[in-house]
Amino acid sequence: MEGIMAEMLPFIMFAAIFLLLMLGYPVALTLGGVSVLFGLVAFGTDFFSLLPLRIWGTMTNYVLLAVPLFIFMGVMLEKSGIAEKLLETMGMLFGRFRGGLGISVIVVGALLAASTGIVGATVVTMGLMSLPAMLKRGYSPEVATGTIAASGTLGQIIPPSIVLVLLGSILNVSVGDMFIGAMVPGLLLVVCYLLFIVMLGIFRPGLMPPVSDDEIRDFKGTSPVKTVIQAFFIPFALVLAVLGSIFAGIASPTEAAAIGAFGALLLTLFQRKLSLDVLRSVMRETTWLTSMVFIILVGASAFSLVFRGMHGDRYLTEMILQANLDPGYFLAIVMVGVFIAGFFIDFIEIIFIVVPVVAPVFTALGIDLLWIGVLLAMNLQASFLTPPFGFSLFYLKGVAPKEVTTGHLYRGIIPFIVIQLVVLAFIILYPELVTWLPEALSGR
Repeated sequence: MEGIMAEMLPFIMFAAIFLLLMLGYPVALTLGGVSVLFGLVAFGTDFFSLLPLRIWGTMTNYVLLAVPLFIFMGVMLEKSGIAEKLLETMGMLFGRFRGGLGISVIVVGALLAASTGIVGATVVTMGLMSLPAMLKRGYSPEVATGTIAASGTLGQIIPPSIVLVLLGSILNVSVGDMFIGAMVPGLLLVVCYLLFIVMLGIFRPGLMPPVSDDEIRDFKGTSPVKTVIQAFFIPFALVLAVLGSIFAGIASPTEAAAIGAFGALLLTLFQRKLSLDVLRSVMRETTWLTSMVFIILVGASAFSLVFRGMHGDRYLTEMILQANLDPGYFLAIVMVGVFIAGFFIDFIEIIFIVVPVVAPVFTALGIDLLWIGVLLAMNLQASFLTPPFGFSLFYLKGVAPKEVTTGHLYRGIIPFIVIQLVVLAFIILYPELVTWLPEALSGR
């Protein structure tokens, strides 16, 4: 095929995949099936000689071995009871302040994000333990649900994050650099969440009553110092082992993931929660989640092969360059597009469909892909929060009491989405927030 039809074919394929996903067809089968059909049209039967080699190359990528290891670590920690101890301890430490429980949920969400990186497990765990307690103490349902859903998604941006692993692999950026670059933006987002809760407690105190004096008194009567040390030391030790080994250059992200998985196993044993049934359950859930990610990755590999084989990346880059589109405008278009796509499709789908298409254009425009990767991770985090299809909202609604409505969830999450967009804009304006720490640690 030649001429205009050849140039349009990759974009027709992209539109067909997006349309079928919007209609509800399975992601992996849609990506793989449509790509195979267009590959046959473009390359004939020779396509079947190329596809196995591409899939084999993807499956033998050493970096991607970190995905099942981080999933194992997160699921194992969910079973260990660490999150429960953290929430109870933090709740009592900050309970005498208005908004103290909200502050506790955000801090615990950040610690769990740095310990596990699995959004669904974090949201469900905190929803089960903290939502009833917050409602019982008179918290507004909107404030309670918004705080829990937003805090649970911090695992998307705070390392170790599976999103950062996948983005680093696709953008061909060091996963270690992605982890380091995401640290400051992730902490900035946590600080902004905390400031919002503090200001809400000052100006709308009726929405967040303090914990009763009797509960504080009971907590102080049960060795509070020992409880605090145990609650904080265990997750902090694991975070230090995983991220510290990466930042110090002792271990690669994949090796650090293995350290984290083994450490989570030891911590669960230390908590006396490890049994054959728990191990079997963790392994089953890890296998299921890993298989889901990698079968989508197989379909995405087929899509990438066909799209680039039809020179779709080259045509798109030429279109952008010939239009003399300012790099800032192109970045804005991509960011807005990813944000809107997050309303309807999952972050994994966006990573595997959109990112391979736009990455060559960013490279041609001379834009730092590390910065782009962190921006995309921050933007993709919003896909877990934005109605009507925010997965965090679904997870939380599934474990919420009957009196908590979908309307409560939607209204409660809006302020946190606004905060996230403000932080995202701040990172766009000041790329040094992403690039400074990796450069400082590497000595560049």
